[in-house]
Amino acid sequence: MTGVRTATLDDVARAAGVSRATASRVVTGQGPASPRARDRVTAAVAALGYVPDASARALVTRTGTRLAIAVIGHTAAVLDDPYVGRVLTSAAHVAAEREVGVSLHWLPLADPGSLARLADGRGLGGLVVVNPTRPALETVPRTLRGRVAAVGVGARHVPSFDVDNRAGTDGVVRHLVRTGRHRIAMVTGPSWLPCGDRAVDAYRRVLRDSGGEPRVVTGDFTAARGAKAAVEIMARWPDTDAVFALSDLTALGVLDGLHALGVRVPGDVAVAGFDDIAFAGLSRPALTTSTHPVEDIAAAAAQAVLDRRDTSGATFYPSALVVRDSA
Repeated sequence: MTGVRTATLDDVARAAGVSRATASRVVTGQGPASPRARDRVTAAVAALGYVPDASARALVTRTGTRLAIAVIGHTAAVLDDPYVGRVLTSAAHVAAEREVGVSLHWLPLADPGSLARLADGRGLGGLVVVNPTRPALETVPRTLRGRVAAVGVGARHVPSFDVDNRAGTDGVVRHLVRTGRHRIAMVTGPSWLPCGDRAVDAYRRVLRDSGGEPRVVTGDFTAARGAKAAVEIMARWPDTDAVFALSDLTALGVLDGLHALGVRVPGDVAVAGFDDIAFAGLSRPALTTSTHPVEDIAAAAAQAVLDRRDTSGATFYPSALVVRDSA
């Protein structure tokens, strides 16, 4: 007896003469599609008897129906970071086109094993780890290898996608030097996050090349820490003439802290950040920064997981200098 082949979303897209993404948006009711496309997809669904039952297909293929976005941090407050929101939104768009749900999870930094427990979860189709650490990634079970990717560089056996913050930092700090700043302080990211090491190395190299001395203060990517770091920098090195922060939120906090001290920006001290978030151009003065293509990075990580793409090692995305009034 010959079984009857079940229609797939690809079949619907071909019959309707539209892309798979358009067919998915019409079927799931998520995202834009023209009235004509909707009519054609609806007619194809009826003609083919297509049933969008992702759960049933997942049971057969053993691929799961959920993409988990797992964010490592000290507390669950890390989930409120706008950066995480950008990752989640971009990954959700990729997942929706493949009829897969998305869930968001906090993984305590002090408990690397929490990643392994999440990986054992029922219905898990793939896992994207944000703020990855080597101890956490080493707990990923072999059964999930090939279905895990990292946003940020973690371990060699897990494909990772990240911004080239080494080149980006180099561009920002060299810009500060070119504009006459030579006593430049840096507010880093969290010390436990390995991806920040590349940026610190680039900062130190530029200062060495220009005859400057490093002035490094540890940050945590928050505005509150940036304001405190500004006070600390000016107390330790009163002649500082520029501050580079490895996140725009931190840089905005630095602006606030310097303003409270009566320091003029950029008259007395220039300030630059990294990320080019939406608020960077709205601050006063507008913030000089370097771009961070979070959406592209997150989409690539989600696609690598859900499409089982054969990727290995680290993929870096370029960062471009954006010059504004603060530096």
